[in-house]
Amino acid sequence: MKRIAIALATSLAVACSTTQTEVKKDPADTANKPPPPPKEKSAQEIFSEGVAAFDRGELDAAKASFEKVAAKEPKLAAVTYNLGVVAEHQGRLADAQKHYEETRKLDPNHRASLLNLGKIYRLQDRFADAIKLYEEALKAPGAEYDVALLNNLSVAYRLSKSYDKAEAAVRKVLSRTKDNPDAYKNLALIYFDQGNYRLAEFISANAKKLDDKDPGVVNNLGLIYLKLDDRRSALGQFQKSVQLSEKFAPGHVNLGAMALQYRDYQNAEKAFSKAIALDPTSYEAFLAYAWALDGQKGKDPKKGIAAGDAFEKVLALKTDHPDAICGAGWAYAVDKASWDKAVKYLEKCKTQSVTSPQDNQLIDVKLKAIATMQKAGAPAPAPADKAKEKPKAQSGGAALLDKVADEGAKEGGDQPAPAPAEGEKKPESAPAPAPEKK
Repeated sequence: MKRIAIALATSLAVACSTTQTEVKKDPADTANKPPPPPKEKSAQEIFSEGVAAFDRGELDAAKASFEKVAAKEPKLAAVTYNLGVVAEHQGRLADAQKHYEETRKLDPNHRASLLNLGKIYRLQDRFADAIKLYEEALKAPGAEYDVALLNNLSVAYRLSKSYDKAEAAVRKVLSRTKDNPDAYKNLALIYFDQGNYRLAEFISANAKKLDDKDPGVVNNLGLIYLKLDDRRSALGQFQKSVQLSEKFAPGHVNLGAMALQYRDYQNAEKAFSKAIALDPTSYEAFLAYAWALDGQKGKDPKKGIAAGDAFEKVLALKTDHPDAICGAGWAYAVDKASWDKAVKYLEKCKTQSVTSPQDNQLIDVKLKAIATMQKAGAPAPAPADKAKEKPKAQSGGAALLDKVADEGAKEGGDQPAPAPAEGEKKPESAPAPAPEKK
């Protein structure tokens, strides 16, 4: 984890000193006197506690600490930025966006918040907003060839299917820094998205020569081999990606996706649970995790309820996602404890454009059955009619795998700042690795 040093306002560290004349006191008075109240913590101390909590993975505690500092010093860009980082790590994208935008109002030159804000826009499929943000930043004096901005701009162009512009941005990076591995990763993904898998493989090999320890390069090679119908090699690359970095979420997602394709629901669940713990902003990972749980509800109804909860996590990240709406309805229908939720989502599923007339008939049958059993107070039947339920979207297929490969847009400011050591230089911010994915 790359660490960033951020200083609070120097005024917070200033203390007044006074000279007092010593007076003799009656020992009895001292004994009867209550102890002085505890000294109130400074904003710097609370800030440092927030950073330490974040480093321990205690995000709620970190959030509480940074909020306390914000209450004392509401116009500190370092604090609003850190609140954004915590919100992003908790999957609260709307809150993260608000904090990053607020940081940029306080400090228009706050580079880390700009890069992270662009990432949030991309996660929300607001590619035009991300492109505008990067393009404006590149107009600043001396920023024309900024590597991080150009790499992120390339990702935004690619996701919006503006492949020529995406490639031009990459070429601009390589014109000044010909050995930039992230640029090669972006270029490989541009060719990958256009179906030119052999060229994508060749470019990825160049990226691997530059950095053979980069799990993103290995992961992308796995995607390419999958498209070339070499599943064994693809699996090997995905396994290698998480061996290189256990915290590489896309690798876990792809391993889970392959397990899901073979209906190996238990191993899929294990892989996806790791992925969502590492990256709670990926609605695709939550969706696939939900299908992995849903596939086990026939043997364990509790898995169905857990699947419903996971589908709701998808909806928190991607409002009105039709697969999540319908999936939640069928998942919650497995147990009478969640029938009310099942009815709500199944009714909503009927209004989705992707729901066919045949699916609507199945939903009506299920809704009538639930209503009858609720009225009679009967327990939920064993899900023996599972095959008659609405077919699930193939979340473990190539479409999911394609979407977790965007590893070429590093250098977003992604971590809260550690408290600086005494005498250490205290820069406002510095970019930290922020692997990208849709």
